[in-house]
Amino acid sequence: MMNFEKKAQSGSARAGILKTRRGDIQTPFFLSVATRGAIKAGLSMKDLKECQAPFMLANTYHLHLRPTSELVSTQGGLHAFTGWDGPILTDSGGFQVFSLQRKKITDEGVTFWSHINGDKIYMDAEISIQIQNNLGSDILMAFDECPPNVPKFHKIRRAVERTTAWAKRSLDMHFKTYDQALGPDKRPQIFGIIQGGCFPELRKKSLREITALPFDGFALGGLAVGESEEEMYKVLDQMTSQMPEDKPRYLMGVGTPRNLLEAISRGVDMFDCVMPMRNARHGTVFSHSGQVKITRAEFREDPRVLDDQCTCSVCAEEKYSRAYLHHLFRVKEDLGRRLLTIHNLSFYHQLMSKARAHIVEGDYEIWKDEMIERMTSF
Repeated sequence: MMNFEKKAQSGSARAGILKTRRGDIQTPFFLSVATRGAIKAGLSMKDLKECQAPFMLANTYHLHLRPTSELVSTQGGLHAFTGWDGPILTDSGGFQVFSLQRKKITDEGVTFWSHINGDKIYMDAEISIQIQNNLGSDILMAFDECPPNVPKFHKIRRAVERTTAWAKRSLDMHFKTYDQALGPDKRPQIFGIIQGGCFPELRKKSLREITALPFDGFALGGLAVGESEEEMYKVLDQMTSQMPEDKPRYLMGVGTPRNLLEAISRGVDMFDCVMPMRNARHGTVFSHSGQVKITRAEFREDPRVLDDQCTCSVCAEEKYSRAYLHHLFRVKEDLGRRLLTIHNLSFYHQLMSKARAHIVEGDYEIWKDEMIERMTSF
């Protein structure tokens, strides 16, 4: 049984269904990032559902350090531990580990030192998969090496080689726990990650090697790490057309609303990014008419809601004014960060829903260009 069914296409943009053991999810969609098993700014899982979030992402590295995957397992896994009953994707921990200053990488795995207490910790493909299975993830990511954004061919090539080797080990470990003969809607799925930086030949090498393996889906990693938007779009133009049509395509760590819409037009189905939440905590709102910095003096007496086209509780139900939200940020009330986070996450999920609708209608490119023009400050 396949886990992805394409329902409509407009240009290269795809609308489909991702089948998981916790139900079917419409694509394209955005994963809400709950790094430590929680959405920052005090959102509950009820809040997340009201934001129309279809999927949650949790961080393997951080949960491995605290409270440990073993403890989460004894609590019934992340779903029981957090109260989230929708599907959960866990990253492999690779990005966080490789972003640390103190680490030692070998072909076997990575030794690093905890940013919390300095403890020496070792992680490899097998340990990463075991941690993710302990957490009860519905989609696991294969352990990979996410290289820094440096124009050094030999370093990126070595990362590609390790990523392929670790991908095979990740699959072997995963299918020691779950019978590969089970349909992907009956077991946790596992995705492979394509690396290669901005070098076309290395991207093609990684794509060829990773897509030859029996993964349930494929991610593009190593983007949004300092390269320009033009470089990122060039990689997407080169890669997505060569990725399997019958598997979901996941762009990791991206990005702005404009980035998401441009990537959808190139055939991407899944996204995650901390941007909507991080920006909200600093007073920046995404809206249908552009970016709003709520701390600016011009909003001190503004009676309007954040976005009159938004259906979130902040805009459409409670109808909080910009003046009130401006006040909350000026006096440093936690409620301001919470309300803006609810709005921004809702905006992202609404954007994905509208993208799906226009793919089905067949006018996605026209709608996308109009939306980007309206969101001029993105």
